[in-house]
Amino acid sequence: MKRARRLITISHSYVVGLNRRLANELAREGAGTWDVTAVAPRFFHGDLSPLTLKLEPDEPARTESVRALFSRSLHGFVYAPALRGHLARGADLVHAWEEPYVMAGLEVALLTPRGVPLVFCSAQNLPKRYPPPFAQMERLVVQRASGWVAWGETVRDNLVARPGYAERPARTIPMGVDVESFRPDRAAGASLRRELGWQDAGPPVVGYLGRFVPEKGIGLLMAALDQLGTPWRALFVGGGPQESTLRGWASRHGDRVRLLTGVPHAGVPRVLNAMDVLCAPSQTTPRWKEQFGRMLAEGFACGVPVLGSDSGEVPHTIGGAGLVLPESSVSAWADALATLLESPERRRELAAHGRERAVTRFAWPVVARAHLDFFDEVLAGRRLDGDLNPPAP
Repeated sequence: MKRARRLITISHSYVVGLNRRLANELAREGAGTWDVTAVAPRFFHGDLSPLTLKLEPDEPARTESVRALFSRSLHGFVYAPALRGHLARGADLVHAWEEPYVMAGLEVALLTPRGVPLVFCSAQNLPKRYPPPFAQMERLVVQRASGWVAWGETVRDNLVARPGYAERPARTIPMGVDVESFRPDRAAGASLRRELGWQDAGPPVVGYLGRFVPEKGIGLLMAALDQLGTPWRALFVGGGPQESTLRGWASRHGDRVRLLTGVPHAGVPRVLNAMDVLCAPSQTTPRWKEQFGRMLAEGFACGVPVLGSDSGEVPHTIGGAGLVLPESSVSAWADALATLLESPERRRELAAHGRERAVTRFAWPVVARAHLDFFDEVLAGRRLDGDLNPPAP
């Protein structure tokens, strides 16, 4: 009987159960051919609060914990020395969900045993110049790697222009979405509307989901809604420094606007189903542009028509299943919203296209299979080159 290949996948993101969905789906899709172990930190300082590793009893991937040191810095944190032992246990391939220009990315590259292929992934879609030692670290990791995964088309376009990347096999794979949890459920959406004090028979609801920050386009969306002559209601879900500005604007519109903050991820499908359209008016800045737009994939999965700006990865995430609009044109957004709000038929058409795109492109089994297929190609290529000495069964 052929031995299952051993995959070790490492990420500080795995401290969060939602992010371990990638490792767990790799285990499900690879059952019988891949034995998957996830290496996760026991504790990590998150952006908003400290995070402690908590495992669910039915996770199919084996999870091994290790300390993360200096975790207040995403660029400077490292794993404890015990990581070496985890990587020395006969892996056929090591997958690092760490950027190649950070200390942890270099650490994984240096500790992966010689002869074991390393595949890293990146979400960097801006042509940044890293100061020492980060530029040197990136070059070392790329040289050590047998391949890399880009989280989007704009990521790949950016990275192939950097030294060494074009010489390594690469694959563009999006992030995933749970199309079972995120699904059309208009009854749940109607229930939330009633809880918000809205009648079922009111105007269509324009939705926003994400951080309340300038680069996410809150200002543009408020301005576009102000221009509309078509009746509308608006639901803003998220939180951030622009909350007070948003509440001030909402107060001028009375019963038409609702804000929801502190919604856990498990509650997001319900709020999406309360929307008739979802807007993602992201704005490119010198230091940021949209890298994926998870809310778009989740909106698709819930059968919500999607409008997104032409910032960064948004057009690639939307494809032909939604509307892509100029990120700086208030009038274009107002016109597109008016057309959709006045056409239930067009909204139904976009909803169906979006759900199909979610199931065929962003569903976790699809994303996991794309990773495993790429890992197979990397291993096959290494063997053809005579560059891989697999561990004994």
